[in-house]
Amino acid sequence: MRQRNSGQLSLFLPLTGVFPATRYQGSKAKLAGWIWQQISDLPFQTCLDAFGGTGAVAYKLKQAGKSVTYNDLLGCNYQIGCALIENSHVRLSADRVAALLQRQPGISYPTFVQDTFADIYFTDAENAWIDQTITNIRALCDPYQSALAFFALAQACLVKRPYNLFHRKNLYLRLAEVERTFGNKTTWDRPFPDWFTHFIAAANAAVFYSGQPAHAQQGDAQAVTGHYDLVYIDSPYISGQGIAVDYHHFYHFLEGLAHYDTWPAHIDWRSKHRRLQGQPNPWTSKTAIYTAFDRLFARYQASILVVSYRSDGIPSEAELVALLQRYKRQVRVIYSAGYQYALSTNKRSKEVLLIGT
Repeated sequence: MRQRNSGQLSLFLPLTGVFPATRYQGSKAKLAGWIWQQISDLPFQTCLDAFGGTGAVAYKLKQAGKSVTYNDLLGCNYQIGCALIENSHVRLSADRVAALLQRQPGISYPTFVQDTFADIYFTDAENAWIDQTITNIRALCDPYQSALAFFALAQACLVKRPYNLFHRKNLYLRLAEVERTFGNKTTWDRPFPDWFTHFIAAANAAVFYSGQPAHAQQGDAQAVTGHYDLVYIDSPYISGQGIAVDYHHFYHFLEGLAHYDTWPAHIDWRSKHRRLQGQPNPWTSKTAIYTAFDRLFARYQASILVVSYRSDGIPSEAELVALLQRYKRQVRVIYSAGYQYALSTNKRSKEVLLIGT
């Protein structure tokens, strides 16, 4: 567990925080309340969010007074877990935010984003601002302050991106002088410092102490140590057509920022949009995912297993139920009525919650 900076402790903490809005694909922010309704009567106190993502479900469990462990494979998501789940006291002051927005004496500012991503995602001036801001964030001594600031930087980057993704080189969509019938241009044109300050405020409002242990970590979901009364699983989704949601690809720019020092060594320089080199991942393979689920269920078979899923995925709903039944005596299948993901065009797909007890 990290050491907290006692100089940042507040004597007036809310009992529960306010989870910030998110633009992350597949986020369960709008479903967290419904998920909690389905599991609130289960007998558990310790829980693991094995694929933490935006932290929406882990945060809801923290609000409910549970002892929560957040885990995610991506370093950029791990920063979210540190800022919103593990952090219970630390906030960023107005003076600290002002300092993060300015060049500081004695700091040598690199130009990696400017040199590498020109005309890909952001303007030259915006790239320079990103280099400056991530360098200031990395100079912070308190890990929770750093995580809060990284969260705000990542959200600012997302909100200024078409589709909130980094899957292709498409800065021209922002800059084209064409008549528009939607309001994204106003969002895109709002300066980075404004968005950064906005998301700092949102992150600060989310910080609270639940009275129970909370921990964030980064790694393979199957390699998380310890025992948990309940394990929540929201793995990457593969559609029935075999198309996977590859978060490592979609958010590679944010992942690079999280590993700024070693970023150059991991870029696929052959790609036009400077994505990170691909990594083998069974959760994005329509053949390997069956074994991945089976191994994960076996690993946590002593825990209550709660799986968020979509009815049109691979494995099929029936196949996933059968996998769960290998390890759990009872499997309940619950559907969320009327929920539709923002970027989904499949109107027949339903959000499903599988509960194995």
